[in-house]
Amino acid sequence: MRAVAVPDVGGIVMSQTRELLDTVAVSFRPQVSTERLAAAIDAMGACEEAVTACAAAMVGEDDVRVLQNAIVRDLNCADVVAATRRVLSRGSDAALLSAQLEACVLACEHSAELCARHAHHHEHCRMCSQATLRCAEACRQVLHGLHG
Repeated sequence: MRAVAVPDVGGIVMSQTRELLDTVAVSFRPQVSTERLAAAIDAMGACEEAVTACAAAMVGEDDVRVLQNAIVRDLNCADVVAATRRVLSRGSDAALLSAQLEACVLACEHSAELCARHAHHHEHCRMCSQATLRCAEACRQVLHGLHG
């Protein structure tokens, strides 16, 4: 789900994700605000896109053998983020969501760690590292909301 700005009835601009969430009864509200959920879902979409593109770009690099572990971590991150985004989008019980968000933070941190090492000579790794760190922080924000 990509963040797309759309005006609401009152003229306030909100993301498409936020607009969709406003139409869905999610079981863990009011602990986590719609804004926080939408921001996390949008960060996850951007992260999934960044890690997938980065992994594909690394496969084509001359130093691909050096990048193998980073490629695997990016692919793992893409899968975990995609699953987390789907679970978060539809709502779930807090225990399942907590575990999934914690897995997402870990996958993002692992991806960011290796891509940051290559960011000085691969622009896609720099962008990937930034997106994964933003996603990890967004997940932490939702976890904080769930656990108070």
